[in-house]
Amino acid sequence: MEHMRGIMQVLRLAEKLKFEMRHSWLSNGRQESVAEHTWRVGLMAVLIEPYIEEKLDMAKLLKMITIHDLVEAEAKDVPAFDSLFDMGRKEQKQLAESTAMDNIRAMLEEEPGKELQALWLEFEAKQTFEAKVANALDKLEAQLQHNEASMDTWLEIEKEMVYLLKPHSEFHPVLDELRQVIVAEAEGKMEAHGSVQSVGLSE
Repeated sequence: MEHMRGIMQVLRLAEKLKFEMRHSWLSNGRQESVAEHTWRVGLMAVLIEPYIEEKLDMAKLLKMITIHDLVEAEAKDVPAFDSLFDMGRKEQKQLAESTAMDNIRAMLEEEPGKELQALWLEFEAKQTFEAKVANALDKLEAQLQHNEASMDTWLEIEKEMVYLLKPHSEFHPVLDELRQVIVAEAEGKMEAHGSVQSVGLSE
């Protein structure tokens, strides 16, 4: 029963992701939880898989997506724009999340704990194919959710961040095509609200 106690401990921690709010709003005006974001990143992976011709370890990809934000149950969600140009804030975020993952690993038996931490570290390193796909979908889902929210929830910096997605998706044509569709939606939304004129997708 010891392994079940560890599993239950992690599941209770994960419940906090249902009420840990992101800086994202839904189309009905409600703020989005981390758990909701994670769920749709997983759905994006399922929907995009048939179009990825390369060998893709889908089990690993879905595991990475499922656990990569688990640390935010302890470390809290930090919006990307908070650490985008602030190295000190970025280092604080990384340390808090790394400490949280150490604590999660300790809740589980040795081998399952090590596997969970290894998957999280692989996602963070963004070097393997699965980690790159997971990272791209994570970033694209965030923009997709912004597109679906009311324009008055957007900060000025988030209008600039629309054009910072390419480095995350350009490694694969299918993911970059998805980026182009999402960026085009964002541009249309901003134009409709007089925020910017379209700069196109040639960048």
